[in-house]
Amino acid sequence: MNLEDNLGDVIRKARMMSNTPTAMAAIAAGLTEAGLSDLEASGTFSQRPNFTALAAAIGLNADRLEIIANGWLPGPKDLSQWRELRMFTTAGDGMTVNCYLVWDEITRDAALFDTGFDAQPILETITTGRLQLCHVFITHSHADHIAALGAIRTAFPQAKVHSSLKHAPAEQRNQTGQHVELGGLRITHRATPGHAMDGVAYLVGNWPDQAPPVAIVGDAIFAGSMGGGNGEWELARSKVREEILTLPPETLICAGHGPLTTVAEEMANNPFFG
Repeated sequence: MNLEDNLGDVIRKARMMSNTPTAMAAIAAGLTEAGLSDLEASGTFSQRPNFTALAAAIGLNADRLEIIANGWLPGPKDLSQWRELRMFTTAGDGMTVNCYLVWDEITRDAALFDTGFDAQPILETITTGRLQLCHVFITHSHADHIAALGAIRTAFPQAKVHSSLKHAPAEQRNQTGQHVELGGLRITHRATPGHAMDGVAYLVGNWPDQAPPVAIVGDAIFAGSMGGGNGEWELARSKVREEILTLPPETLICAGHGPLTTVAEEMANNPFFG
């Protein structure tokens, strides 16, 4: 799976975050304004920019920006460590989005994290695995992440919905210190507002065979990038630093878009978090 954000996306987001005018960033990069705009739009370049000066101008780590420019991808993941974890990628509205299903291997109780656009592959997995969907956790309420929520709730009306949406019914809102037991698994959450003000990351721990924890993070962070700040860039970045990148290095990061990654890989390669 390709990165959600290519080189141009990373540069554009950082320039917006730092409020750097296109002309100033172009000068730092050694490009014309048109050349920088083309780079941001396509993610490719015919003349290699001065990444060191550009990174300094827009608030990125220069070495890591070079890594992204050179085609970095997170390493392959051995998902046999997490036998009771499935990732679904569905498409709609010109984009793809990830959602995740986890379950306890003994009780067969399951939890879904976001829904994506299409409920069918999720429902088929639940049926063939003889699972019982008990919980639906929403990382944030942007349409691509909850498009199939109606179909999921129709199929499993007893499943409890969890979110940090301020106007959700009280019984559905995440509470400070709350945790959910899913058989032997333990689900907790950390608030990650910024990309969305109801943004939240869910941590799944107590896996069999001491598998590392799993962080399902929505659009707070992507492999090699981060979600758009939507006017709250510094809040978004600070919450990723505080609530996600402080997790154990081996923690598996399951983002709403793009490939799986780990805390260690992002600490070493993500240019937003140098």
